[in-house]
This record gives sequence, C-alpha cells and structure tokens, in this order.
Amino acid sequence: MTTPVPHSIDFKTPSIARMRDWFLGGKDNFPADREACRALLDIAPSTGALVRENRLFLQRVVRVLAQDYGVRQFLDLGCGLPAGTNVHRVAQGVDRSSRVVYIDDDPMAFAHARTLLDENDETVVVQAKSTDVDGILGHPEVTDLIDLDAPVAALFVSGLHRIPHSPGPEGVIQHVSSRLTGGGFLVFCQLVSDSPALRQSATEFMRQITGHNWGAVREKSEVRAWISGMQLLDPGLVEVSTWQPDADVTARQRVFEWEEYGGVICLP
Repeated sequence: MTTPVPHSIDFKTPSIARMRDWFLGGKDNFPADREACRALLDIAPSTGALVRENRLFLQRVVRVLAQDYGVRQFLDLGCGLPAGTNVHRVAQGVDRSSRVVYIDDDPMAFAHARTLLDENDETVVVQAKSTDVDGILGHPEVTDLIDLDAPVAALFVSGLHRIPHSPGPEGVIQHVSSRLTGGGFLVFCQLVSDSPALRQSATEFMRQITGHNWGAVREKSEVRAWISGMQLLDPGLVEVSTWQPDADVTARQRVFEWEEYGGVICLP
C-alpha cells in the first residue's frame, strides 16, 4: 500500500524525521532533506553511523526491557518515520500482547505510521509534540491502550536534543518521571560533543534548517546533571553503541565528533 502524502507537508524545508530516514537508507525523503544531510556530513562525517547506532540502541533496549524486565507497554516519543524493525515488532516479538504508542508531530511520520499500524490492535499513533507530556498521557487513544497504573517504558531515543532550553530536557525527564508509575523506565539519549566548535556549528545548522525549532548539542556534564540521583540500569550513562551490546563483535561507533549519550532510568 502506498501511503498518501499529507497536503500539509512542506517539501522545501528539511524535516528531522525525513533526514533520519535518509541516513537509515529509506526512501521517504525529498531533495531538501538529502541536501541538508549532506551538509550535516560536512560538519560531522560520522553522522550516518551515529544515526544507525541510535536505531540499534532503540531495538536492543526495547528487547531487554521486554525480555528481562517484563515491560509490556511502550511510549515511543518522537518516533520519526517507520524504519526497519520498529518498537512494536521488537516488543511483540517477545510478547504479542505488548502495547505501543508512537508519538510524533511530523505530519509525514504520522501518516506513514498510521498506515503501517492500521491493522495492529495493540498499537496506536498520536500526532503531538513529545514535550506535551500531560496532553499525551491524557489523550483518549493513549488512555484506551495504556494502563498508566502499570509499568510503562517511555522512549526518548531521538528527541531530547530537539528540545529547546525551555522547557529543556531536564524538565521533560522530571515531568515524565513524575507521571509514570514505579516499575517503569525512561530511555533517553542526547547528542553531545567534547568540541565547543562542533557543538556550536551543529546546533546553529540544525536550528537554521528547522526554522529555529530545535534544541542543542550539549555537553556530557549537562546530561549527567539532568539525572543526578536517579537509578540507571547497567551500564549506566554511556555512548549508546556500548549499551548492553549483543556480542563483543557488535558494531560500535568509531568516530566521535559527536555521539548519542544516554541510558535507561528506573522510575521510582
């Protein structure tokens, strides 16, 4: 089935979701997206590997939470366009009854996800900003599928760096943590760099191409501060290709102009 392209899509302005699709080898992107990706590679040549490792981290962490911790409810916030093995495939591969809510405010991502999930009764897709925590958790399609009194894994695997300083990632993490019950998890990662020049150039570039609706490439110390005092699953806060790899031979990110830095918070 061909997914109809929503009339509201701006083909001339790069989309984060479509750029990620291009880096993952997808075909749901336009010339403006591909041009922006190539320009970003000039700033940070390892970006393609970074995006792929980020996707593998998402798949690993969902499998671990489903298999080892019995999680059966997942909120994928800022899910982007469907790509390869998605969250519901991994979770339902462990237990067919697993329930998944996909959240994204990109109209193309929303339309594609709706088409993909149309015949899966244990998944829904909601068009919303991932920072609208109360709106998402109160949305009727979410409350019909997800039991908020039972453990939930909230996934912020591709979005914290897109959150502006207000409300800021720390505020979103704290808000989600306060709304979800104990026994759940909050999975997160954030683009970081040790290079001030890279942080500045990449942040300015992403803000420019997205109409300034973007957050920042941050320092590791900022991320550590957000989660101070919180319990994390092993191995803690790491570059995500090293988070519980499947084997010693599992591919790791080798170039580090920037990296995805994250982990899994155990909700109290």
